[in-house]
Amino acid sequence: MKQKYHPYKDWEDYKAGMWRKLPASEEPTMLDEAIRFTGNAAEYGVWMMKVAQSWEKACEHNLSDTSQNRRAWIGHAAACLAIKAPEYLTRQAWGFLNQKQQDDANAEADKAIAWWENHRDTDYGEQLF
Repeated sequence: MKQKYHPYKDWEDYKAGMWRKLPASEEPTMLDEAIRFTGNAAEYGVWMMKVAQSWEKACEHNLSDTSQNRRAWIGHAAACLAIKAPEYLTRQAWGFLNQKQQDDANAEADKAIAWWENHRDTDYGEQLF
């Protein structure tokens, strides 16, 4: 697969605030929510699939780069889309999960990435979820 590039200002994750910094007073509550969310593989997986099906430019840019941790990216994107968690807090939340939770979340990420790889030419104007 050849990597596709898009300017970061066109990425849906950027527009949704995945790379923003929260005020320190909001971080503990958001971290708790991110731990709960990422620890529920079924819910997490639904939102990973929503990212794969709706974030055209961000997915093309990030999932076509097979040298990066695509599981992490789609997981961070799912947390941003679902609960508005910024990337750095989702990354912190991951460290609170046990091995089974991490394995289950990675399996869901693999499913969403595989879906995207097989449907990346889909018309993103259609809502698939």
